[in-house]
Amino acid sequence: MYKILEKRALNRDTIFMRAHAPYVASKALPGQFIILRPTEDSERIPLTIAGYDRDAGSIDIIFQTVGATTLKLGALNEGEYIKDLVGPLGKPSELDGYTSAAVVGGGLGCAIAYPQAKYLSENGCRVDIVTGFRTADLIILEDEMRACADRFVLLTDDGSNGNKGLVTDGLRTLIEGGARYDVVIAIGPPIMMKFVSLLTKEYGIKTIVSLNPIMIDGTGMCGGCRVTVGGEMKFACVDGPDFDGHQVDFDELMRRNAMYREKETHDCNLFKEKTSDG
Repeated sequence: MYKILEKRALNRDTIFMRAHAPYVASKALPGQFIILRPTEDSERIPLTIAGYDRDAGSIDIIFQTVGATTLKLGALNEGEYIKDLVGPLGKPSELDGYTSAAVVGGGLGCAIAYPQAKYLSENGCRVDIVTGFRTADLIILEDEMRACADRFVLLTDDGSNGNKGLVTDGLRTLIEGGARYDVVIAIGPPIMMKFVSLLTKEYGIKTIVSLNPIMIDGTGMCGGCRVTVGGEMKFACVDGPDFDGHQVDFDELMRRNAMYREKETHDCNLFKEKTSDG
């Protein structure tokens, strides 16, 4: 059982939660994730560790309440407990040695991109951050990302924040304006990471993406998180979640991620019906 120390809404469907998990906090590094069950009857879901405090023994997670399990997690309050939690899982991001980086976050992917950017900035790397959201009311972590960015670009698809465009527009503008990067780190929806990777390939810039496919056990045993990278099968939970963006088969990844969408919608609606009935 893992006590919830803090909970707050970042936007209408995104929640920040801090949990007491001393062992995980003592080992966690940027890029790693946990697998949890909010309640006894929940399925297991992976969530990236969005932050950690070794002294306090706490970890942070940020999630959208879009499925039955995240709705159950979001229904828990401060002082209550997450049933099961295991981690840190996955390989830590390899972030040392870079002097100039662009970190690109799309939507909820900013929750993963932020700790990467923070680590790079704290270790002497010049960091430009480009973030994109559908609308202004979905923006999260703006102040935190600004604080660790040398240059910060915030775009919305509809221009409701006064700066319309896609993250690829913002990144291309920086590159064509003379920015030189050792690496671009792109984290967000697969379609976004695909087009960022296509863009950086034009300029020959190393690109790292963080993949979040269907994942069950987090140890490489079930094979549910398999992805194709450079023509070879990899397991995102143990071989990743970070991979070379120029080698990932994003089209296959998107097809596999959509396999259970109908079932997820059904379970989500059932949970909403149960909670509305009291």
